[in-house]
Amino acid sequence: MGLMTFLRNRAGYILIGAIGFAIVAFLVGDAVNVGKPFWAESQKVVGSIDGEDISIDTFGPKVDQSLAQFKQQYGGSGNAQMQAMAVDNVWNGEIATVLLGKEYSRLGLTVSGDELFDLLQGSNPSPLIVQYFGNPQTGQVNRAEVIASLKQQAKNPQLKQQWDMLQAEIEKQALQQKYTNLVRNSVYVTTLEANDEYINRNKLANFKYVALDYAGIPDASVKLTESDYSDYYNANKARFESPAETRSFEYVTFSVNPTKDDSVAVRTQVEKLAADFKTAANDSLFAALNSDVKVPYTYITKGKLDPALDSVVFNLPAGSYYGPKFSGNSYKLVKVVDTRFSPDSVKASHILIDPAKLGGVDKAIKLADSLKGLIQGGANFATLAKQYSVDGSKDKGGDLGTFSRGQMVPEFENAAFNGKPGDLKVVTSQFGVHLIKVEKQVGNSKVAKLAYIEKNLSPSNKTKDAAYKKASGFLAEVKENNFSELAQKKGYTVGVADKVTSSQGFAPGLDNPRQLIRDAYAADKGDILKEIYQMDNAFVVARVTGVNPKGTLPLEAVKKEIEPLVRNAVKAKLLTEKANAAVTGAGNIDQVAQKLGKPVNPVQNIVFANPIIPGGGQENKLVGSVFGSQPAKVSKPVDGERGVYVFSVDNFINPAPLANTYKQKEAMMQAIAQRSLGSAFQALQDKAKIKDNRVKFY
Repeated sequence: MGLMTFLRNRAGYILIGAIGFAIVAFLVGDAVNVGKPFWAESQKVVGSIDGEDISIDTFGPKVDQSLAQFKQQYGGSGNAQMQAMAVDNVWNGEIATVLLGKEYSRLGLTVSGDELFDLLQGSNPSPLIVQYFGNPQTGQVNRAEVIASLKQQAKNPQLKQQWDMLQAEIEKQALQQKYTNLVRNSVYVTTLEANDEYINRNKLANFKYVALDYAGIPDASVKLTESDYSDYYNANKARFESPAETRSFEYVTFSVNPTKDDSVAVRTQVEKLAADFKTAANDSLFAALNSDVKVPYTYITKGKLDPALDSVVFNLPAGSYYGPKFSGNSYKLVKVVDTRFSPDSVKASHILIDPAKLGGVDKAIKLADSLKGLIQGGANFATLAKQYSVDGSKDKGGDLGTFSRGQMVPEFENAAFNGKPGDLKVVTSQFGVHLIKVEKQVGNSKVAKLAYIEKNLSPSNKTKDAAYKKASGFLAEVKENNFSELAQKKGYTVGVADKVTSSQGFAPGLDNPRQLIRDAYAADKGDILKEIYQMDNAFVVARVTGVNPKGTLPLEAVKKEIEPLVRNAVKAKLLTEKANAAVTGAGNIDQVAQKLGKPVNPVQNIVFANPIIPGGGQENKLVGSVFGSQPAKVSKPVDGERGVYVFSVDNFINPAPLANTYKQKEAMMQAIAQRSLGSAFQALQDKAKIKDNRVKFY
């Protein structure tokens, strides 16, 4: 009976609980069934832009593509800074796409079908159409070629995909241009503004001044109070706006640079390697297996090697051996396999054939040989390239332009540089089968084929273990409130990184700080980060010293940064009192100088728009005060950037009246229009709600 009574009294609660559980079970069960729990989507959100979530599934591939472009542009395999650049590039693009897209819709900006037709194949082609279908010399677009390519979409899915992407980008650029024009056409410059600008840039001021430098008061003699800090902070709050959340941290590095014992061990290893290298049966294979730096086994020109080797190696005959030579941070060993004279650059065209589409390399080579025969029989190379090549150069008849050594894969390079103008050669590379036409060869200089070994001077495991042990000991002993004190006690140097953004790819003194920055953003102020971070040549232990939110930074966050400025502000008060006493009763600037015991400094031909004092740097307040004063009068003291000034204007030289304001207005409108576009986009960002979670992924 007790159980039945309990159930009757609690029936309502039990029923509600059962229904709730059933709903949750349904949602969870449904999510599990499709392999995507309902909470998983939130874990994929890189950020939110004005209510639109950006998923890592779409964001990640764009970052990879951007990083690949940066690698191609700047070279190298990509470092933390390049990765951060790529992430920022894509993020800014996402912000622009979302915010500008909404703005286009709000303003009613569209690209009509007729406009798109004109941009694709009409008399006013898009710059992208000109880029892909234009004649490089004349810039004229081959309209028939555009139309033919558009018609081929139905038969070529890959081509259709390319056209869809190109069309989307053309529409995007057209909308951006409309928005740009709309913003620029909203700019207006009045005649009064044009005249003021002209006067500010052409009216000359001649004056004399006496200066009391801040450096004349020792810093140690100035005791700063909390009131001094707060007065300066409140008077300059606009300077402390932070556009994004930042973190500050301090850190200690534990070096893992090679020791003397490491150097001896590496030298011994290199000497043994050198002995084996001299007698190796296969030079190129031996070098490839033993070198820390891979150098293509192909002909190279003078100037490509380390300067310590370059001049020596290129004066050696084939069969010579050189090394080991230590330079930079590595030992180099070189065998000169062959030398010859070769063109400096080659102009060539090619037809690239994809073996996968023909059923194998043999069939691709057979097709290339057939095309070679047709061309030798009088067929047009460019026409066949457009028909058979799978390379982007086919739209230019296979023309690759002029290139030097090191720009093409070895197989292609050897064929182009070892042949002669007019040759047709069939070669196979990692990209497929090439039919190459050597158009022209330019220059002639010595090249060398080298078997090259480079062994880096790196720390031993013993050295790394010792550094890691020190870092571990410090991490185990350090507390939130004694980081600097403990480091100083142990003789370690404390590094500081201030105002680090979440996407930043660098930090002062740290070569690979991304994981450290990510962890700092998951920590609170004062936290010791629990991980020992490995950099290229050091282990690092860090502590978060500041968490600065977006917006106006509090006084505590900027106190250390503004200390020199606050000190100068206090000095300015002291020097202003001294200057006021000297000005009182003085009839001219010479009398002021005599009272202060300072020289009079004459200044000629200063303009308002360029407030630079010769030998004194930029002094906006001083120059502004000069142009607001009357000649022959002693001024009140002016506190500037480097000191307190008292001045007297000799005269002003006015320019000739501005006869025609049209050109002045036009120049000002162009400058304002360029700024206004950035300002308009910034205003959209300020108004939008943007949440940035990139630090969780990169």
